[in-house]
Amino acid sequence: LVRMLLGLVHATSGDVELLGEPMPWHAARVLPRVGALVEGPAAWTHLSGPANLRLLDAAGPGRRRGRRRRVDEVLDRVGLGGIDGRPVRAYSLGMRQRLGIAAALLREPELLVLDEPTNGLDPRGIGEIRELLTELNDRGTTVVLSSHLLGEVDALCHRVAVMNAGRIVLEQDLAALRAPTGRVLLRTPDPDA
Repeated sequence: LVRMLLGLVHATSGDVELLGEPMPWHAARVLPRVGALVEGPAAWTHLSGPANLRLLDAAGPGRRRGRRRRVDEVLDRVGLGGIDGRPVRAYSLGMRQRLGIAAALLREPELLVLDEPTNGLDPRGIGEIRELLTELNDRGTTVVLSSHLLGEVDALCHRVAVMNAGRIVLEQDLAALRAPTGRVLLRTPDPDA
């Protein structure tokens, strides 16, 4: 689903829209407004994290002015501020994950699509990234999160969709899923007790 949203794979049937535009036909118009982390973060491992982000920023449209500032800001936001110049191949899995999230935030997206964003992070890092995602959402960024970790979904999501075998089988507000059903069934071998 995440890959289809981003135009990385084509749907075998049906239509895909992202930010109101059909995908992948309007990817060039839509994707500059989207930040994404799909599966594991990709990077040029022989370069430093900041160098990777500067290259990614340079690959986008215009905006040469302020590039170093933008890179430093997203590194600070994900907890990698002041990182040294060592190559990414020397980073821990958690540091790579943070770098991938920084790359997704580089262009201040209105939509953030994340697949397992806290993978490889320690408990403190998980808390920091959850706090960051909540802050981004509070400021107007829509966050689409794909996760099999129910605790993460519970901590971050307002609305959920449950998929089974490639199909959405449930889509509902999380609060409605948590609400009591009004029916309680009790089974006991001794009803009088």
